[in-house]
Amino acid sequence: MLAGLRVIEIADERAEYAGLLLAGLGCEVVKIEPPEGNATRRIGPFLDDQPGLERSLFFWAYNRAKKSVVLDIQAQPAALLRLLEGADILLDSSCGALNTALGLDRNALNARFPTLVTARMTPFGDDGPWAHFKGSDLVHLALGGVMMNCGYDPDPNWQYDTPPIAPQVWHAYHIAGEQLAAGVVAALIARRRNGLGQDVSIAVHEAVAKNPELDIMHWVMRRVPLWRLTCRHALETPNHSPSIMHTKDGRWYISHGMGARDLKALVPLLSKYDMQADLQPPPPDADLKARAVPGSTVGDEAKAHMLDVVQRFARAWTYHDMPWLEAQEAGLLWAPIRKPHENALDEHWLKRKTFAEVPHPELGRSFLYPTSKWLATQTSWQIGRRAPLLGEDTEALLAEAPRQPSVPTRPKGDAGAVVSALHGKPFPLQGVKILDFAWFLASAGGTRFLAALGAESYKVEWKDNPDTRLAAMAPVGGRAARQAATGPLPGVKDPDMGGQFLNKNAGKRGISLNIRHPKGLAIAKDLVRLCDIVAEGFSPGVLQRLGLGYDVMRKIRPDIIYIQQAGMGAHGTYGRMRTVGPVAAAFAGQADMSGLPEPAMPVGWGYSYLDWMGAYGYALALLGALHHRDRTGQGQWIDASQCESGIFLTGTAILDWAANGREWRRHGNRSPYKPAAPHGVYRCAGNDRWVAIACFTETDWQSLARVADHPGWLADRRFMTLADRLAHQEALDEAVGAWTITRSAEETMMALQEAGVPAGVCQNAEDRCDHDPQLRHLNWLTEVTGSKIGTWPVYELPMKLSRTPAYIGGPINRGAPCYGEDNAWLLTELLGMSASDVERLAEEGVI
Repeated sequence: MLAGLRVIEIADERAEYAGLLLAGLGCEVVKIEPPEGNATRRIGPFLDDQPGLERSLFFWAYNRAKKSVVLDIQAQPAALLRLLEGADILLDSSCGALNTALGLDRNALNARFPTLVTARMTPFGDDGPWAHFKGSDLVHLALGGVMMNCGYDPDPNWQYDTPPIAPQVWHAYHIAGEQLAAGVVAALIARRRNGLGQDVSIAVHEAVAKNPELDIMHWVMRRVPLWRLTCRHALETPNHSPSIMHTKDGRWYISHGMGARDLKALVPLLSKYDMQADLQPPPPDADLKARAVPGSTVGDEAKAHMLDVVQRFARAWTYHDMPWLEAQEAGLLWAPIRKPHENALDEHWLKRKTFAEVPHPELGRSFLYPTSKWLATQTSWQIGRRAPLLGEDTEALLAEAPRQPSVPTRPKGDAGAVVSALHGKPFPLQGVKILDFAWFLASAGGTRFLAALGAESYKVEWKDNPDTRLAAMAPVGGRAARQAATGPLPGVKDPDMGGQFLNKNAGKRGISLNIRHPKGLAIAKDLVRLCDIVAEGFSPGVLQRLGLGYDVMRKIRPDIIYIQQAGMGAHGTYGRMRTVGPVAAAFAGQADMSGLPEPAMPVGWGYSYLDWMGAYGYALALLGALHHRDRTGQGQWIDASQCESGIFLTGTAILDWAANGREWRRHGNRSPYKPAAPHGVYRCAGNDRWVAIACFTETDWQSLARVADHPGWLADRRFMTLADRLAHQEALDEAVGAWTITRSAEETMMALQEAGVPAGVCQNAEDRCDHDPQLRHLNWLTEVTGSKIGTWPVYELPMKLSRTPAYIGGPINRGAPCYGEDNAWLLTELLGMSASDVERLAEEGVI
């Protein structure tokens, strides 16, 4: 997708994942390292547990397919400037150190290299009240709200007796890296039009703060806080019924959904094994079409009893014998909670080429890596060689002839470009149209990105199977009631007034179209003819059975880009296996990776993390395909998998298994790979208030002891060195926790950050929306207006493009569509029908 482009990477653990993505898309990524090697070469685990610059499995995982050039940029700025002359992209997480070394501020750098796309990742942004704060994966997950959505159920008195849990590992940088990569490709598309590069920046804090799926819109709309719950969505009303099931040999399965439709499928399955207990099929008048909306399910004793019976059934089986595939065939959302390495043994992923053996010639061995996020008919993920040896490519690259960036010789320019109503600048995408069958967050969230980047999205729904509109509903009394509220408000029931739907689908037009009707299918085909992209998120084969498969689309428009995303993908052995976010996370390994050490149960994620990761990848795939088509004229079919988007994140754990034979074990909130102590979450004064603290260096530790006014810690033999502290972490955590419990989380964070110690409040939705000065400074939310729901703030894209910025209201400057809101506009303005034609189609049940 990005073949022929060169990236100069100056990055640590924050941005190496973004570089890995760009390499996978086809870029030549040149990593600049100091003479002593990049710091990430010292992050474990190590091959055979022997540290060394060429033995870090962490470095291998995030630097595959890259080249290494050793430069002391302080002493050799001219050599780096020569490399930048021929580069297309600069990936920089140095937080200004690069600019200082070159003697060029950001504006001067962009002026010197006008075609260069500079992609920058900072912890908290370039300026603002927290710009100087120190971050880490743990601190970002705390401040960004992820941790307050992830953790174990409260005790019987509805008090939390365990801390929020940081999902493992390095997810703050995965979240930011995916979105930065998407911003880079959008900037490259704009460059093909106008011939100019631009600055693309992202603050990890802002990117992470928008990743939790549910809590912000519940707070924005109705002032409702959510409860974190074990391995299932955070809820407005808590319960003590985890949806995970324990097998007799100590492993876990997940069972998602306990509505009437699930009960209808469940009773026959359990009856086959005489384990249905007293469960009965749903009554004849039960609504079997009702869909559980994430975060909105209300627990009751009947559903809790269903789960008890299901858990009883699971306890009768071993992990390997549990008939979960039979349950899937019956329509139940069951799946094993896998350890990461178990996917590397699965025929389905091997058929999809999700993994590849990568040779390490100097070791005389090959190792298995996750190397692909999707399949496509015209392009493929580039495996590349193993991570570079230190300075392996220095001589060749510094001696090469001058290189020219890959910029069109005669760019079209931005004359007549559609500009953003918010910024008054052109969108990066111009004239791109999407026939958008995407739904739920995993696919609708992907087209959300493209709409915010300037694409015209025509969202298709039909009343028999509409999108998830009934979540985070607008309050009774509207915005005025919300502004006056001091507690939770009741929500309306109107499906055109859902806050979650508004957030996922802002900037899109909507058509209610019955493509099962011959005339509806004909209209869909007419729209294919006009569109650049057809996007969907159904189970494999749905559009094909309706007469709108890729072969049909390609006959109508040969250069069409068709993307589908199912839980397991269309190709492979699992067929129509069904997933939603928590089920995908269970299967991909994310659920098992998070939680307190065994024998504690896995805690998983408190929202559909792989819905967002799937959405980021969905957007990246479409942007890459648009860039490829602009260069070659070729469309393509992209077969994406929600689970694959999660498997791709488990590279270090997979390598530890492949190289060292070690299966993943949970670590709670401790740092599994980069030594740090203390490294955890500590209770503070107040109800459910916590602070994350991460001390990686002796300076961090000494500053913590000084702020806490505990000089005795520094003299304690158990805590003298990092190695000592790692060996006595329980005693260390007890000492730090005894100090934090007497203080507010906010004052603790501020005191530590001012002393240079990475620390962050475990922020909930109220904290981020109402009290976080840095998010406010970064304009993290944007007000959009829906025709019926009114004006509300929603997530803005976190990538800041200097020349062609995104705007969540899209080219139509609007919130999400009401059901069928744009039927008349699409059919008359776009397809040339008359008003009487539209009326007749409505009478016939076509729209």
